[in-house]
Amino acid sequence: MKKLICQSPGHFLYREENIPVRPQGYALLKIHQVGICGTDIHAFDGTQPYFSYPRVLGHEVAGEVIDIDSGHSCRLGETVTFIPYISCGHCIACRTGKPNCCVHMQVCGVHIDGAMAEYFLVPDQMLVHGKDLSVDALTLVEPLAIGAHGVQRANVAPGDHVLIIGAGPIGLAAIEFAQIAGGALSVMDVNQHRLQFCKEQMNVAHTIDALSGNITEQLQHITDGAMPSVVIDATGNLKAINKGFHYMAHGARYTLIGLQSGDITFSHPEFHKREATLLSSRNATRENFMQVINAIQQKKIVPEKYITHRIPFNDLKDSFDSLTAPGNHIIKAMVTF
Repeated sequence: MKKLICQSPGHFLYREENIPVRPQGYALLKIHQVGICGTDIHAFDGTQPYFSYPRVLGHEVAGEVIDIDSGHSCRLGETVTFIPYISCGHCIACRTGKPNCCVHMQVCGVHIDGAMAEYFLVPDQMLVHGKDLSVDALTLVEPLAIGAHGVQRANVAPGDHVLIIGAGPIGLAAIEFAQIAGGALSVMDVNQHRLQFCKEQMNVAHTIDALSGNITEQLQHITDGAMPSVVIDATGNLKAINKGFHYMAHGARYTLIGLQSGDITFSHPEFHKREATLLSSRNATRENFMQVINAIQQKKIVPEKYITHRIPFNDLKDSFDSLTAPGNHIIKAMVTF
């Protein structure tokens, strides 16, 4: 089989290996599709803080079960996805129902090798039934779950005005679940194409160009002077994260889904007088995965609309660096096998 390895920042190579032999407790998947996410791009750029090289990328997956222990609820030939955050099961986070932030977390494609290969071994307890969803929908379950978890952490409810900073795939996922939760939405980004996508495809009433200046005045106008009661960052950009503190209403919650490697700075008096809440949101839970699948089944979300580009696996090595080119207008790229 062929796999693609990120040897060092900016450098990929293909390698031919034997199809792995499945040990007990694992499933062998034939990969059909892998989504490209911000984590993969940051790893390629050398800016992913938890990353080590060499590494096989890829954790947004749809694959076919071709070998699995007898008695498992997933059947041979079933198309599935999986939860790519391998937790230890016994640390304080796992014991308190937070395996998504396990002390000893191993994320596929970050800490351990991911699924950018023709075949991939998965711990069978991490499999998620496909529920007859399309390959496209299954590949998008994981990034949608990231957004669902961030909205859950922010405790979005009817009556909230939610500012989502960053309209990439994770920001779009947060938009979906903030709307489902009943929040009123504003979305801010520097990319005009993505803001237009939010208007036309996501029915977002208020979009803000982050480069336009007078952001506070725009938000005051949109919220009748109150400012957003929830701010969610989905950029992973330090400058954007630090600016987000200025946009909170008194009593607001600020949730960071985006991740960067620097130090956050903000005015303690301004934060304190608001009695604001700062939250991080890491990965997602099985509950979030099922929340996403149920929303897709109920037609509350149509994830296929995000897919703008498809790249054959055999072409990915030479075309990966084009994924960050602004002129390509990429919302979501899929690698097909």
